[in-house]
Amino acid sequence: MKNRSELRDIIIKVLYQANLYEEANIEYNYTDLIKEQLEVENEFVDACVNGIDKNKDKLIDKANKYLKKDWTIDRLSKVDQAILLLGIYELLYTDTPSVVAINEAIELSKKYSDESVTKMINGVLDKIYHDEEK
Repeated sequence: MKNRSELRDIIIKVLYQANLYEEANIEYNYTDLIKEQLEVENEFVDACVNGIDKNKDKLIDKANKYLKKDWTIDRLSKVDQAILLLGIYELLYTDTPSVVAINEAIELSKKYSDESVTKMINGVLDKIYHDEEK
């Protein structure tokens, strides 16, 4: 059984792969992408992947609102986009404690990105957290 951190890593991989398929105009469905990464169905992974897909435009708008003035999410690498979307989704749509959602996104970013991107993701999620708490 995988822990939540490992499951988040799988979610990032699924979102990344879907993003690549979309860019290449290759048909896919999330269920198949998830099955490629997990032997056993997992409610957390399914809920996050499908929730991110369902709310993608809202999540992108939220990311763009809090990125630095001349940046948009599409300027980020595909893996950074996936990490940021998962972090925002967990903050806004799940019961995951905010500090955990932010910390998990930062840890994924440390694994897959450089320090400047990690700081940027932290800043965006922190701003969303503080604005949503008001």
